[in-house]
Amino acid sequence: MSKMLQSFSPESDGYQFMWIILVVFMIGLGFSIERIIYIMVKSSKGRKDFLAKFGTHISAQRYDDALSFANSSNLPIAKVMAAIVAARNGGRETMSAACDAVFLTEAPRLTRYISIIQVMASISTLLGLMGTIYGLIFTFDAVANKPAAERAKALSDGIAIAMGTTLLGLLSAVPLLVIVGLLNMNSERLIQEMEEKGLKIINSLA
Repeated sequence: MSKMLQSFSPESDGYQFMWIILVVFMIGLGFSIERIIYIMVKSSKGRKDFLAKFGTHISAQRYDDALSFANSSNLPIAKVMAAIVAARNGGRETMSAACDAVFLTEAPRLTRYISIIQVMASISTLLGLMGTIYGLIFTFDAVANKPAAERAKALSDGIAIAMGTTLLGLLSAVPLLVIVGLLNMNSERLIQEMEEKGLKIINSLA
């Protein structure tokens, strides 16, 4: 660990790769935190309670209460439900059109920025590989051009650059890819739920 920390020092060859990988990771982490808050907290928390109470209003045919309750929530699925109930007097086609309009707005909000996180993970891996190649070039240059007395240290430095950048690249990419997987899974679940529940409400009101 101490050797890796030393690799961030300007006195160490290849330190630029270490800092660039760290910056890329921090960018990916920033987007990850924003997406986790939006998808797993703002778009998910209280979802089951909302659907239960909203379903109670619909079952009792208290449509105005259901609409007011849906409008009071910031959940994406609540906005879909509100649009359907508001258009209930126009028939199935009107309700479907209203549902589609809101869905086309809310679904992209659930999936945006996830691709950026994946790109940051890929860039981290490629920067680690680039640092590895730089370290190998440094090593080969040492073998070819350094005096025998300096060769051992130069070889050690070159290998340290190669291994350090590779390790940091992987340490940055792996957590970001795990986060991408979790975000994709949760966003897809929310999108499928909006489609399913929206269709059920349309069928019950048609």
